[in-house]
Amino acid sequence: MIREDRERHLFRVARQAFTDEAVLEAERRQIFDRCWLYIGHGSEIAGNCDFLTRSVGGRELIFNRDRGGAVHAFLNTCPHRGATVVRESKGNALSFRCFYHGWSFNVNGRFASRFEEGNYGKDHYDGGCADLVQVPRLESYRDFWFINFDRNAVPLPDYLAQAKEFIDLVADQAEAGMEIIGSGQQYIIKANWKLLAENSVDAFHGLPTHSTYFDYLQNVGSLRMGKGFDASANRMTDLGNGHAVIEYGSPWGRPIARWVPAWGEETRDVVQRLRQGLIRRFGEVRGLRMAETSRNMIIFPNLVINDIMAITVRTFYPEAADRMAVSAWALGPCGEDAALRKLRLFNFLEFLGPGGFATPDDQEALENCQRGYRNMREAGWNDISKGMPRAGAPRNDDEEQMRCFWREWRRRMTAAA
Repeated sequence: MIREDRERHLFRVARQAFTDEAVLEAERRQIFDRCWLYIGHGSEIAGNCDFLTRSVGGRELIFNRDRGGAVHAFLNTCPHRGATVVRESKGNALSFRCFYHGWSFNVNGRFASRFEEGNYGKDHYDGGCADLVQVPRLESYRDFWFINFDRNAVPLPDYLAQAKEFIDLVADQAEAGMEIIGSGQQYIIKANWKLLAENSVDAFHGLPTHSTYFDYLQNVGSLRMGKGFDASANRMTDLGNGHAVIEYGSPWGRPIARWVPAWGEETRDVVQRLRQGLIRRFGEVRGLRMAETSRNMIIFPNLVINDIMAITVRTFYPEAADRMAVSAWALGPCGEDAALRKLRLFNFLEFLGPGGFATPDDQEALENCQRGYRNMREAGWNDISKGMPRAGAPRNDDEEQMRCFWREWRRRMTAAA
């Protein structure tokens, strides 16, 4: 599926990897059943007994806090006859009750019904056989929660590897912590899921595909191309385990601490105070890095954190070889200034939302690729070689970050063999 020739500077991926249902079935077993998968942010279940339901890795899950504040992830299926237990998308509840036969469960997953004598044997409730089934592994880093269906998987911090540094750059932006804003967005793209993994860290497509957005920023005064922290420091970093990030000087405003004239003079002081606060807490180099630079990161296989003109957290799961379900959430500081929160959400919807400048462009590009793969019997390979001959560190508009993803994909897909 992958041909890599470092001497000839060639890296190619068979288009069959994007179209073959047998490949997708192998991905479900080798990748989605064994990798750490993002389930949600702790702020989404901030209160005791808060819950939400979410589809992760082909399973329906309950993500919740119990009465003592402990976080759980359960398979959302009744141990009795298999019905979905929690049918609401989110809420707060002291217990969960299956509507089919009335089996009830505490928020720690323990079976809570007691039927009259004679219905079940005295040992029926022993050993947790009537409890909700917990996900095999549940761990968090900086309030980003992940699950794993492989009990023997490496610990989450080891899996995240160097990606932890870049998660820290997001999590440290507010002393009061970060929170998911609103309920998120869900939409369908009629293309293979790996195309969005590539696209999310692809700086090469930015200007050709999103030229309308950059023209718009120029016209309204939101494009600021000055050097700032270091606008020339455009780089890519291999974070290990298939994770990668591109980092670059921001051409746009960032509500965390990079003002642009289009925001108006009334916001300049509050942005400057945030900027000075970052420098005071982390020093000038790291503080200005957080304020001035943008980052697009992929955490293998399917978590994207883009810290750009706003922060988006995005996942995408295959429903078929040529169809994926995408979920995206805005992230921002707890207790953020109201004017900056408004700008943040405007930026998020303007560029990153499903009706914004970027996402429809990207969706059309990915679906157009999928349509093009109908010709794969005669034209069977994608080229991902850009930057391979380059001496020194890869640039952010090279394709090494995609090669990082594909090498991990190849390693996992061939592990069983």
